[in-house]
Amino acid sequence: MSERWIKRFKDENVRRVFAAMIASKLVGVVAVLLAMKALEAYFSTPALADEAVAEAPAYINPINTTWTLIAAFLVFFMQAGFMALEAGFARTRETVNILLEGIVDTCLCGLLFFAFGFAFMFGSGNGFIGNQFYFLQGAPATFGATGVPILAFWLFQFAFADTCSTITSGAMVGRTGFVGDLLYSVGVSGFIYPIIGHWAWGPDGWLNTIKPAAFHDFAGSTVVHTIGGMVALAGAIALGPRLGRKFKRDGGGMPPGHDMVIASIGGVILWFGWYGFNPGSTLSAMDTQGISRVAANTTLAACAGGLSALFYVYPRNKVWDCGITVNGFLAGLVAITAPCYWVTPPAAIAIGAIAGVLVVLAVDALEWLRIDDPIGAVPVHGVCGIWGTLSLGLFACGKYGAATPTGADDSAAAVVTGLFYGGGWSQLIGQAIGSAVVTVASLGVGLVLMYAVKATGTLRVSREGELEGLDLHEHGGPAYPELGGSFSMGRMSKE
Repeated sequence: MSERWIKRFKDENVRRVFAAMIASKLVGVVAVLLAMKALEAYFSTPALADEAVAEAPAYINPINTTWTLIAAFLVFFMQAGFMALEAGFARTRETVNILLEGIVDTCLCGLLFFAFGFAFMFGSGNGFIGNQFYFLQGAPATFGATGVPILAFWLFQFAFADTCSTITSGAMVGRTGFVGDLLYSVGVSGFIYPIIGHWAWGPDGWLNTIKPAAFHDFAGSTVVHTIGGMVALAGAIALGPRLGRKFKRDGGGMPPGHDMVIASIGGVILWFGWYGFNPGSTLSAMDTQGISRVAANTTLAACAGGLSALFYVYPRNKVWDCGITVNGFLAGLVAITAPCYWVTPPAAIAIGAIAGVLVVLAVDALEWLRIDDPIGAVPVHGVCGIWGTLSLGLFACGKYGAATPTGADDSAAAVVTGLFYGGGWSQLIGQAIGSAVVTVASLGVGLVLMYAVKATGTLRVSREGELEGLDLHEHGGPAYPELGGSFSMGRMSKE
C-alpha cells in the first residue's frame, strides 16, 4: 500500500492536487479563526455589553460579596424581631403604631442613607464627618480592599443604620405622635447615627487615632447600640412617662406586656439576625477561623446573659421571669458585639453573664429615676453597649488582629490585647475615651433633637389620643378588632 502511494506521489499532477488540498485546508482554518476573533470583538463592544457574558473584574471577590449580602439580609430581618419584641412588651392599643413605625423608619432610613447618610459616615472628609459619595455618586466599584462591591457594602451598612433608629423608638412607645416619630427618625438616620458613627468607622474618623490606643468596635456595641440607646434615653426624658404610669418607688411598677409569645419570638429572631450582625462584620468569608470564633462568642454571650438575668431576678419574687430573660440574652448579644472578634469563648461567657446582671440593675435605675422605658431599650442597648465596649479593653486575648479579604491578619502589630491578658491599661483607656465621647455626644445631640421636635407640638400625642390608644387615634383601627371593636367601630367612636 505504501509502495503504491509512493509511486503515485511521483506523478507531478498528484503532487499538485495534494498541495492544493493542503493549502485550501490551511486557508479554511485561518479563515475560521479570523471569523471567531471578529465575532468575539463584535460581541464585546460597549453597544452589545448587555448581551455579552462578562466575567467579574479581578478585584471583586464573589465569595466575600455573597457572604456580605447574606449577612445584610440577616441584619435586615432583625426589623421583624424588633417589631415583634416591642409590640409584645407594649400594650394592645399601640400595636399597630409599633408595626407601622418600624416599617416607615426602614423606608425613611433607606432613602436617607442612600442620599447622604452613607456619605457622612463612610466618605472621606475630616475626623468628624465624611464628604463624599452623596447618592453614591463617585463611589468606587468596591469598598476599599475588601473585594465587596460598594452597593453590597451599602446594603449591609443600611441595615445597621436601620437598627439604630429602631432601637430609639423602643423607649418612646405608647405616647409618641406619628409625625413626631417621622421627624426624629430623620434626625437619627440621616444625621446623628452616620456623623457620630464616622468618628469610629469612617476612613479618617478621629477615634481611630487616639492615644494611647486606637478605639475598637468590631460590630457596633458603641456605634449602633450606644448611639441608639442614648438617643432613646433622650426621647424618654423629653416625652415623660405614659399617662397613669406608676413607678416602683411610688408603689407601682412596670405594666406587663400584652403578648409574651410574640415578644419572645421577636427576641429569638433578633438573636438569629445577630449572626449577620457580628460574623458578617468581617466582610470576608475567607477568614473562616474569625467567622467561627465570632459566631461561637455571640452564641455563648447570649446564653450566659439570658441565664444570669433569669437567676439574678428570681430571688426577688420567686418567679421565673420570661421578659427579663429575653432582655438578658439581648444584653449579652449587645455586649459581645464590640469585642467578639478579639476574645475567647470563656471570656464571651463572662461578658454575657455580667451584661445579664447589668441590664437588671439598669432597669432598676430607670425605675428609680422615674424614666419610662417600656421595652428596656436604654438598659439593653445603652448600658450594655457601654459595658461591651469597655470589656474589649479587659478581655481581648492578644491573639487576633483583623479580618482581611483573604484571611486574618494576626501579626504582632495588628493584635489587640486587653488588661487581663497582659496588655496593660492602654486599650482599656482607648475604649473608655471612645465610649464616653460617643455616649455624651449621642445623649446631648439626642436631647437637642427631641426637644426641638417637642417644640413643634408633634412629639407627644394628645392626652385624649393617648387615653384612646395610638392605634385608634393615629391609625384608625386596632390590631385586634375582636378585642377592641372593628375598624369602622373605632372610627365611629372617634367621631
